[in-house]
Amino acid sequence: MALMTDDCIFENTLPPPDGERHVGQTDVRRFWQEFFNGTPQARFETEEIVVAGDRATVRWRFDWGSSHVRGIDLFKVRNGKVAEKLSYVKG
Repeated sequence: MALMTDDCIFENTLPPPDGERHVGQTDVRRFWQEFFNGTPQARFETEEIVVAGDRATVRWRFDWGSSHVRGIDLFKVRNGKVAEKLSYVKG
């Protein structure tokens, strides 16, 4: 969270079709704490990173034990910190 702005935005992949939107350090931190506490086998693997100015795209694979999904995150960076992280998943 030290690398995210105070007013950061995170859009999750669930529930379909648009996912949940979390705004601000407190809300985003709460989401990730609950997510990782509820998924102890969680593992993200970065497959590719593309950076263009204040934007970045990260292609990833998420494993949680018996299965996995693949997706991308679209980032917007402001003053060296993540201001926005929008997640999308295949399938």
